[in-house]
Amino acid sequence: MLRTLDASRSRPYRVPWQVDRRDERHPVVRNASGEPADFVRVFRPDGGGEHWGQVLPGEEQSVCLCTADPGQLRVTLAWYRWRTDDEYCWAFTT
Repeated sequence: MLRTLDASRSRPYRVPWQVDRRDERHPVVRNASGEPADFVRVFRPDGGGEHWGQVLPGEEQSVCLCTADPGQLRVTLAWYRWRTDDEYCWAFTT
């Protein structure tokens, strides 16, 4: 269930991802934070998806966008913050 976070009670949280877009059809996503990201899921523009599980700090994963239309290269990541029940969602384009 989605819920709104109370900004007055929560600490700032940076999105842990950095994206290397040198190859727009195979962007590399890196966990640039100091904590693991749990139960990471990837949603591709072609309707496909991947389950990466836990992504450790510094770990990199590649996303294959070979079957996506060139004008729709948007990728969405969903994950749980480590040791919490807080789920996050973030999207990027190549």
